[in-house]
Amino acid sequence: MKADEPIARAERNRQINKKILTFGCLPITIILALVIIAAVVGSNSTEEDAKNQKVTVDEDKAREAAGLPPEPDAATRQAFLDALNTIDPRIIKPGKEDQAVSRGLNQCSSSSSKGREQIVQQALARFTVTTRLPEIATPETGEKILDAVHAHLCPDLKG
Repeated sequence: MKADEPIARAERNRQINKKILTFGCLPITIILALVIIAAVVGSNSTEEDAKNQKVTVDEDKAREAAGLPPEPDAATRQAFLDALNTIDPRIIKPGKEDQAVSRGLNQCSSSSSKGREQIVQQALARFTVTTRLPEIATPETGEKILDAVHAHLCPDLKG
């Protein structure tokens, strides 16, 4: 075994753990909220009723339970996309407007207890600016992205 293999393996594990912490918790939270809502709705009916009844989930309530704002309306969505394009038109990948909105909504769930600097870095990573556009991966760009997210998708979190 080469002497530098443990160091490379440790760095690779550290990068994987960082990605898991950054992106892994949110889907689990959403799934958990949906399961809880489905269980509550389903526990109020008999077995026969359950066979004849479809369970519906209020997506806005599930999103709220997961700490996410509701889906934006068309005008708000477009205003957010326009704000990102004003920062730099390359931030939104071609044909991936839904992905940009989803990432913005996910950014709303970032804990303010992390500190503004860390949340700014997380915004750059979440929108893949650090890997795709390193020439604009600056704190200023991260601040602008975060300001656009807060202004259009989760205005209650401005700060």
